[in-house]
Amino acid sequence: MERKWENISQWLKQEGVEMAFVHSTPNVFYLTRFLCDPHERLMGVFLFPEADPFLVCPNMEKARARAAGWTEQIIGYDDAEDPWLMIGEALSKRGIERNATIAVEKESLPYARAEALLGVVPGASFTAVDALINQMRLVKSADELAILRQAALIADEAVQVGLDALGLGRTELEVVAEIELAMKKKGIREMSFPTTILFGANSALPHGTPGDRPLNKGDFVLFDLGVVLDGYCSDITRTFVYQEASEEQRTIYDAVLTAQEAAINACRPGVRMGDVDLAARNLISERGYGEYFNHRLGHGLGIGVHEFPSIHERNDDPLLTGMVFTIEPGIYVPEVGGVRIEDDVHITADGVELLTRFPKTFQIID
Repeated sequence: MERKWENISQWLKQEGVEMAFVHSTPNVFYLTRFLCDPHERLMGVFLFPEADPFLVCPNMEKARARAAGWTEQIIGYDDAEDPWLMIGEALSKRGIERNATIAVEKESLPYARAEALLGVVPGASFTAVDALINQMRLVKSADELAILRQAALIADEAVQVGLDALGLGRTELEVVAEIELAMKKKGIREMSFPTTILFGANSALPHGTPGDRPLNKGDFVLFDLGVVLDGYCSDITRTFVYQEASEEQRTIYDAVLTAQEAAINACRPGVRMGDVDLAARNLISERGYGEYFNHRLGHGLGIGVHEFPSIHERNDDPLLTGMVFTIEPGIYVPEVGGVRIEDDVHITADGVELLTRFPKTFQIID
């Protein structure tokens, strides 16, 4: 935790920036190990080149912040209080009263909070800290990797729960309910995102919403799910066919699986991210389905289920040892259905480690 503060403090010194205000729930957790959704209430960390940092949170969350390991100052407030008055006093004690440069998360800072910052530091100007924190979070520590591996294995188990719940006439939402109930019984409080189970033509919607569609013979069955474990996410997609499969379904599946394996095989430190995308995209295009692969290959994974970087064909950044991201090519044919196969991968010194391991061979489910 303290090393992360040191990295930011050093950057503040180098850039001549007087302080940083980090408010987003994922980044506060990353810097403090305090995982809290304050809803509309203010929560954030103030960091400085030399002075001690402080955390702002509702009074009712202070005990949890301490339990998470935060030992520095906490400015707590009740719902009837204005925390910015207390923040202004704390900043003044650290010599920040006006005309300071403040590093903020420009991608997510609400306008109202930017105004509040200007209220306590008149004449302040803003610079972005987003890129620095994204780069810090990009390479996972050994502790983070251990959690991500376990979260991935639990996601594998959830897919099996979903398969066991399939039955002729069962609806998408009924299968969702079975999966999420099983995960709750296992001690998982939160899914990475709303569990997505899609049957038949619905599977051609990359971000489709489960509903009351019943399962029929010959349907594609697409599972997209993940769990949150100790603040870190997993994300897996598997696609099956129920009871009987057409040649078109087999052809589509083979194209996606071959493309996904090609992308995985392209992964190693130093490889351009865009080339990993193209390894899958070019193969799908060669099979005649290029127009039906209509999203990027993958995304970073960690505290957020969708985080930096974006793995797309125009990304020139290199893969780095310690990165974790998804590889999830798909083909989505309207009125026919879609296939997506997604794994969580970790870039190692000599290649790639698959974190999700549920079998990917073409399966007809009886």
